[in-house]
Amino acid sequence: MSRTSSFLAACLAVSVVVGARPAIAAEAPFEPGLMRLAEVLGSLHFLRNLCGEKGDRWRAEMEKLIASENPNPKRRARFIASFNRGYRSFGGTYTQCTASATEAISRYMKEGETLSRDIASRYGN
Repeated sequence: MSRTSSFLAACLAVSVVVGARPAIAAEAPFEPGLMRLAEVLGSLHFLRNLCGEKGDRWRAEMEKLIASENPNPKRRARFIASFNRGYRSFGGTYTQCTASATEAISRYMKEGETLSRDIASRYGN
């Protein structure tokens, strides 16, 4: 009987400790899609400027995304890191506009459109 009591006391102690931990915020189901969209915007910002588009259109789109999400500082940093990762991913590959850079632009435009549409239709108000 004392062995059972010890086991129950240990279980009770574990449940108290586990229950006392602060809850970890669950990631929203659309979060990976938003981070991928930020990465796509960064890629487009690099590639479109490389291929002759001048300006900050894609950076401005990223700023709109951040403004609409109004993220806390940690989440904002994740958005920016995703954008920068997309931007840098092509910096070492392309130094001039090529056919493959143009094809990458086309693919990223389609992916960005698909992500935007899917996120809005699934999770929009």
